Amino acid sequence: MKSTQIIRKWFSLVIPALLLVSGAVFAQAPDQSSPEGLIKSVVTDVMASVKSDPEIQKGNIPRIVDLVDKKIVPYTDMRRTTEMAMGPNWKKASPEQQTQLVAEFKTLLIRTYSGALSQLRDQTVQFKPLRASPDDQEVVVRTVVLGHGDPVPLDYRMEKTPAGWKVYDMNIMGVWLIEAYRNQFANQINQNGIDGLVKFLQDRNKQLASAKPSN
Repeated sequence: MKSTQIIRKWFSLVIPALLLVSGAVFAQAPDQSSPEGLIKSVVTDVMASVKSDPEIQKGNIPRIVDLVDKKIVPYTDMRRTTEMAMGPNWKKASPEQQTQLVAEFKTLLIRTYSGALSQLRDQTVQFKPLRASPDDQEVVVRTVVLGHGDPVPLDYRMEKTPAGWKVYDMNIMGVWLIEAYRNQFANQINQNGIDGLVKFLQDRNKQLASAKPSN
């Protein structure tokens, strides 16, 4: 399967969950003192929020983008996600280029399959026991999304930071987000340099922003 097909398949299932983890509207902030506590509280509250929001169910992209822009930063580390997707090329980028790449990659992740949120209806999430010691600085929180069709395993790779636990990578059916993009990023850089990758992401985001909603 081509890398673009893998990414498309991955996102058709993952983006809703990514937004579930990072896009909730809370009466109070979720507990970031434990990785499983963060995932459980955010997923539970967000699923209720999404299912009760007609605009998100209609695929209202500005509404989804606004939701994620306000809530994704506290619970994810997009800088580390981007750095790992870039691999050794990250150190070749200037600080300005790094800032641009993080911003454009975040926008791409939000916009690429934001419409998939409209498909959330009867899904539930089963949380697996956390296999980690109290001293671990990085863990994988494992869940299973239950709904129409076969159960979908969904794992969150998390790190402990001074600000609490944060998500920096996700795995759906054996494919990690970072791995799904690493080759694509490397190819763009090999052909057109760091600026070429920035432009590629910018152009893709412009196309997605101008696209008409599928709903």
